[in-house]
Amino acid sequence: MKGFAPLAPIAKRLQGKVAVITGGAAGLGASAARLFARHGAKVVIADIQPEPGRLLSEEINSSQSHGTAAASYVHCDVTVDADVRNAVDAAVSTHGRLDVMLSNAGVMARPDTMAIASTDPDDFRRVFDVNVYGAFLAAKHAARVMMTGQGGGGGAIVFMASNVTATSYGTTPHAYVASKHAVVGLMRNLCVELGGNGIRVNSVSPFAVPTAMSLGFTGMDETAFKEAYYGKTGNLKGVELDAGDVAEAALYLASEDAKYVSGINLLVDGGYSLKSA
Repeated sequence: MKGFAPLAPIAKRLQGKVAVITGGAAGLGASAARLFARHGAKVVIADIQPEPGRLLSEEINSSQSHGTAAASYVHCDVTVDADVRNAVDAAVSTHGRLDVMLSNAGVMARPDTMAIASTDPDDFRRVFDVNVYGAFLAAKHAARVMMTGQGGGGGAIVFMASNVTATSYGTTPHAYVASKHAVVGLMRNLCVELGGNGIRVNSVSPFAVPTAMSLGFTGMDETAFKEAYYGKTGNLKGVELDAGDVAEAALYLASEDAKYVSGINLLVDGGYSLKSA
């Protein structure tokens, strides 16, 4: 029929960009890796888990048209400075630049440490090493290359924080709550420092998502988890949050759609933080 044209392809919001995703082999990080690649990014999956990391990169590459490699895996313990440096340098050596750092790697505190008296100092330190020191190293090495023009000028650093622990209190162990508050504070300080270099710094704080980590912490299966968090606890009824929704928020902050957005903690929580304030 005349007057009708084929639908235009969906715009790829990260076309030509290079992204490093820490903790990218599973959970929220894996969802972000898939989504970033679909939107045209070259993705370096930096994770301590070699087998899931390699399998995910193979999965992403097999889904690409023309057989182009959109993803690669590099072993990275985010608590080791040399590992994080190597992950960033691998992105630059392979693709010539770094545009996006998604600092996603994180761990939960032990579920038996809700009370301060029962909090194990070694467990507290472990959580801070991964969640805070790891985020610091990710930002440090990303900024190192972005500030020298190896991102082509500017760049975006996105931290994964947590709505339930960075904006509300009393339901999660102290170590995890304190670590996510620290990540948001780090984000805001970096926003001020790095703005002069054209680098945007933001964070995403999602409501509870049924990943392997959160299911392990709660001891629930996925059905019970969804009933507890979306059926009872959550504010916005009739919808459920999944890892893809969180990845979409990170995609927005990483893309040029957010070119003048810096210093925000984007809540993906259906209003839970207002309800619990």
